[in-house]
Amino acid sequence: MEMDTQPHKKHHFGTSYMRFLVQHCCLVITLLISTFFTTTTAFDYADALSKSLLYFEAQRSGRIPYNQRVTWRDHSGLTDGLEEGVDLVGGYYDAGDHVKFGLPMAFTITMLSWSAIEYRQQIEEAGELQHTLEAIKWGTDYFIKAHTSPNVLWAEVGDGDTDHYCWQRPEDMTTSRRAFKIDENNPGSDLAGETAAAMAAASIVFRKTNAHYSHLLLHHALQLFEFGDKYRGNYDASVGVVKSYYASVSGYMDELLWAATWLYKATDNKMYFEYVLSNAHSFGGTGWSISEFSWDVKYAGLQLMLSKLMREEKEKKHMAILEEYRSKAEYYICSCLNKNNDSKDNVERTPGGLLYIREWNNMQYVSTAAFLLSTYSDFLENTNEKLNCETGTVDHEEIHSFAKSQVDYILGSNPVNMSYLVGYGPKYPKRVHHRGASIVSYKRNKGFIGCTQGYDNWYGSQEPNPNVLVGALVGGPDGKDNFEDRRNNFMQTEACTYNTAPLVGVFAKFLHIENHKTVHDCNSLLVASFK
Repeated sequence: MEMDTQPHKKHHFGTSYMRFLVQHCCLVITLLISTFFTTTTAFDYADALSKSLLYFEAQRSGRIPYNQRVTWRDHSGLTDGLEEGVDLVGGYYDAGDHVKFGLPMAFTITMLSWSAIEYRQQIEEAGELQHTLEAIKWGTDYFIKAHTSPNVLWAEVGDGDTDHYCWQRPEDMTTSRRAFKIDENNPGSDLAGETAAAMAAASIVFRKTNAHYSHLLLHHALQLFEFGDKYRGNYDASVGVVKSYYASVSGYMDELLWAATWLYKATDNKMYFEYVLSNAHSFGGTGWSISEFSWDVKYAGLQLMLSKLMREEKEKKHMAILEEYRSKAEYYICSCLNKNNDSKDNVERTPGGLLYIREWNNMQYVSTAAFLLSTYSDFLENTNEKLNCETGTVDHEEIHSFAKSQVDYILGSNPVNMSYLVGYGPKYPKRVHHRGASIVSYKRNKGFIGCTQGYDNWYGSQEPNPNVLVGALVGGPDGKDNFEDRRNNFMQTEACTYNTAPLVGVFAKFLHIENHKTVHDCNSLLVASFK
């Protein structure tokens, strides 16, 4: 009888094959769980992220590029600036009309850039970094054009009053395209400051991938800040036509502090840090306790950014003023969390739990709050600190959970099960207050649609918009969680670029966390299989 001289192969397929089985079972389980929860309680942040970036393509003005993904849009505003002898083609329409307003456009780019700075890795992991960079660059390319000399910045193209008389596609525009500027004799420190902040923030974003462009943006940012600081005044006093639409209620001091903060972050030049310290009291940086953060009011954002500097050893000698900035930043966070003693110091909430600041386009304040809460939660986690509010101590997880509750409300976890991010989920607004989306696409019907023809045939229609404005965050529900999906209900159904911009980073963060949980669960399953 022959001896078996081969090694015993009882486990020749055991370890490796078991690992293969577990990995594939883990994949199947993940897909099943994902499918189940997508239809019940969890949300697809990857889909929300990709759709949010599509929205900026729908808002493009100028010559549409070859790689445009929103195919119902075409070229528009190709003569912008012609009357004034300057090239102002490009940029973004802010909302559902066709005026290019400089202040909200700049804030949009600042928030997109901040998203890319805070969550670049997470956005890249999701495969959306290139689209994010394109969205930012579409805005900054326009700002470069609009900043025609050191002390001249073109503030607006189009006139809100005449624009609102018409309801037509951007491709058919017949309304005035007159351009308005700020200069030494007609100052606009708020607009110059916000545009400087946007270009400084964007310069940080492009530093790794396009050093020359980054340097160019920083050059413009430095000039704009100097211009805004030297020739002080509110831009709406110089550009009167903007007052009914984007009046600078907070003034210009917050934007100058905001711009200096971003320039310090972009350059590490102590001059800008000294600026925010020396002007902390006189400009309201350490005086204002604010419970909103928006295109107009920047205090909460700059207070939060500056409070983080307390952790840097090189700034220890400035602790007293930084502590005041941090105190105001934490007031904002605590007010969102309903953790201040006086109810008047807390942000109201709807019965469904949504932060509620005001009736008109409330979602803009929700998205910026979600962003600031998310970044501050990260800060506390990284520094192993807690937040001390008047009614108790809060850890980073509680802040993160509340930010997530606001985002999930936006995506459909609300009393009416409505996603307020257009195109996401099974139920979302179908009659968005948006000229281009509400009229048959120029690509499908190139026949001219006139000013009043749009009102007669499209504005009053009860039918859903023929074009879905994917990724737009509409104004949202009222204080009782009620929402009416009517085109003429502009307080609730109009979307703006600065609504969606902060969500890009937040969606990427939440997606990263969800993916990390999935990998952790699978790894736990894998380890358990070998015990």
